[in-house]
Amino acid sequence: MAKKKQKYYTVWKGHNTGVFDNWNDCKAQIKDYQGALYKSFPTFEAAKAAFKGNYKDFIGQPKTFKSTLSPVELQKIGQPNYNSISVDAASSGNPGIMEYRGVDTKSKKQLFIQGPFPEGTNNIGEFLAIVHGLAMLKKNNSNRIIYTDSKTAMSWVKKKNCNTKLPRNEKNKALFELVDRAVSWLKNNDYTTTIVKWETKAWGEIPADFGRK
Repeated sequence: MAKKKQKYYTVWKGHNTGVFDNWNDCKAQIKDYQGALYKSFPTFEAAKAAFKGNYKDFIGQPKTFKSTLSPVELQKIGQPNYNSISVDAASSGNPGIMEYRGVDTKSKKQLFIQGPFPEGTNNIGEFLAIVHGLAMLKKNNSNRIIYTDSKTAMSWVKKKNCNTKLPRNEKNKALFELVDRAVSWLKNNDYTTTIVKWETKAWGEIPADFGRK
């Protein structure tokens, strides 16, 4: 079995900040900390340099991307509709610490963020992010569309049900309260917003991606 590569974790905002050489120490700093900011790096030097810099230069920044699709396929797909918002979730483990957010697709300006929650799944986060976006756009009477890279979350929203297998417990109580509110919103509100699958193979990571892969 191949040895798991060492990772280093930079925490810009948490109970304690700095560079940590294992996930458990990092997790202790971000658990139950609203708006925690952190990211993993392959070397201590990279993590230390990032800590001295601005987190905005490291979190949510797109990686160099070159599509493997043919020119014909790319032409068929076209370009993203920038009259839109993009949503995404990040989960460290499944289940694990989870958060979600929405950004302006073109500028990548953050429009909302929730978490981190101590126990959640990526699918739950993606679902909540879409519903959060729907409620925000309806409140603002906006005609923008929503991009998501999760077919599962899209189907849950369509069915107006969060079909997660994650058991409810005290640890995830606050998260499931949000889930219940989201399901209730879907069942009691009409909306005209179009939800569209982000074409990752053509455009790269969705703009709302947390950049922690």
